[in-house]
Amino acid sequence: MFKAKIRDSFSAAHCLRGYQGDCERLHGHNYRVEVTVASATLDEIGIVMDFRELKASLKEILFEMDHHYLNDLAAFENRNPSAEQIARHIHARLKGMLPSGIALSEVAVWENENCCALYSE
Repeated sequence: MFKAKIRDSFSAAHCLRGYQGDCERLHGHNYRVEVTVASATLDEIGIVMDFRELKASLKEILFEMDHHYLNDLAAFENRNPSAEQIARHIHARLKGMLPSGIALSEVAVWENENCCALYSE
């Protein structure tokens, strides 16, 4: 299996409803997002997927969250915008944007340099 990974980032605020501690209050993060795609084969020029295409798709998704209060977005109306849920949201959106034959292997969302949540199917 061949894999390719890209990184991007966005800044946003959120609060975790029902959390017993500081994270229940409004706060923000400079999130870092890593996306890994996979394919059993390479294309005719020897790559899994063009990095530019993958970056453009991810940037479209991140733009919708960048500099927003995540709790106000429809995607997090009925669930907390935790790093885990953000990763799942990005995965669900990006999965439908990939070319045929490319699998979305994993999405990682980093809240800081030491903590991340991952989502895969």
